Amino acid sequence: MALLAPGVQAMAAGEGVALLEPAAADSALALRIEQRLRERAAAADETTALFYLARAYRPVWTEPARAEALLAAVEGVRGHGLDPADFVPTRLRAALAVETDPDRAADRELLLTDTLAALLYRLRHGKVDPHTLYREWNFTPPPNPYERAGTLARVLQAPDLAAAVEAHAPDLPLYRALRAELLAQQARLGAGDWPKVAAGPTLKPGARTPRVPSLRARLAAAGEAVLEARDKTHYDDALVEAVKRFQAAHGLQADGVLGAQTLEALNASPVQRVAQVRANLERLRWVASDLQGDRLLVDIVGYHADLVLDGRSVWASRVIVGKPKRRTPSLLDSVTHLVFNPKWVVPPTILREDVIPGAARNPSYLANHRMRVVDRSGHTVDPATIDWGGARQSGFPYRIEQQSGADGSLGRIKFSLSNPYVIYLHDTNARSLFNRAERALSSGCVRVEKPAELAVHLLADEERWNAQALQAALDSGRTRTVDVGRDVKVLLHYATAALDETGRVLLRNDIYGYDAAIVAALDVPVVLGSR
Repeated sequence: MALLAPGVQAMAAGEGVALLEPAAADSALALRIEQRLRERAAAADETTALFYLARAYRPVWTEPARAEALLAAVEGVRGHGLDPADFVPTRLRAALAVETDPDRAADRELLLTDTLAALLYRLRHGKVDPHTLYREWNFTPPPNPYERAGTLARVLQAPDLAAAVEAHAPDLPLYRALRAELLAQQARLGAGDWPKVAAGPTLKPGARTPRVPSLRARLAAAGEAVLEARDKTHYDDALVEAVKRFQAAHGLQADGVLGAQTLEALNASPVQRVAQVRANLERLRWVASDLQGDRLLVDIVGYHADLVLDGRSVWASRVIVGKPKRRTPSLLDSVTHLVFNPKWVVPPTILREDVIPGAARNPSYLANHRMRVVDRSGHTVDPATIDWGGARQSGFPYRIEQQSGADGSLGRIKFSLSNPYVIYLHDTNARSLFNRAERALSSGCVRVEKPAELAVHLLADEERWNAQALQAALDSGRTRTVDVGRDVKVLLHYATAALDETGRVLLRNDIYGYDAAIVAALDVPVVLGSR
């Protein structure tokens, strides 16, 4: 049997690939290729080795035109927000000519194949490993090396290699729109930064302030036809309408009020916008395979949820997500069951940071919130017997429950998920908060504005669980757990770019400050062949 790294042998045998004897490779070049692969470290990516194993180590880069097409594809990754320098184009240019010496030809062969394998991986699955940035990350992992070797073979069989590589990127409307946006933002870099709008108090329509000229200059630089006013300090109607258009284009509430969120968006430089687009292209590469089929997508930054069944949106709702200090994590999950009229067991973070300090300050805190203290045996404990002042330091051996009811923190319906972080979707007793434009207000869970409609869709039983039957169950006041009738994946997804209803790209404020870490990781050179 050909001597390969043990991992390659096991992978090939497990997938039914025929392992050929060295003698079956009938050329000196094939033997050199096999030898080079045997010399690789055990930790190396096995995609290339599996690819050559399946073709008895026969070379594939025998035509200069194919290598030239690879070089063109490498240069093209700039349009995907990636850096061609990661693939060392100068080394590829030197490898365009076909080698006759078997040793140098084998090195050339593997260089080109490794480059293509890495290029395909990064275009489809990203350059950055999201696990290095988010400990909770659990979205569908990339395919294994054997599957990637099969993809490599199919791409190399295509009549137009560059086109086949380009087609390997995510086929998503937002991804395509972001690529166009990247070109537009890059084109603005040469014009320099936008005029900056000075910080200050919230600016409301009709106000007069020395900040108005800088606001007018900023919008005019972006192409807004804002006429000069007699009173240059007046935030007049025409300027208000221009601000509303800007707000709408950046996913903000288009009210013409210049607050902190609008000011942040106005003062984002073209360099920052290019970085933002690159970060969101990378995010899409991470999750593209999960943005297919039936799904409940929670857009964390957009404060919005959308249920897609059979290719169309059947339900949409405003949501409230975690505040920056208690972030809603990015997760791939599923609804395991629904709870009608749920009790709320206060989770550790809220217990430690909110409830215990509240009870220490006010003896009536628990009663006011309809909460009770419960010991490990399920017995109620008198709050007056607890040293609330020392509870945070000495530990708290009890749990605190809030009784069910429409005025409870979870409202009338809880959508239980399968993750270990006590993150779920639920109704709320604070419905007025849905009217706010910025809704990063919760302690990590997702509050849903229209939970009853979502419940009917997920129960998927029109005879037993229509809207009337569901309402009757809620009105009974009885806590009840019900299995879902429809298996739908749930994506808690963070992205600072989205499409509006017209297909226009919205570049939104980074409420959790995640973009910078992604861009920094994208800009770190990665040794070819590692991914």
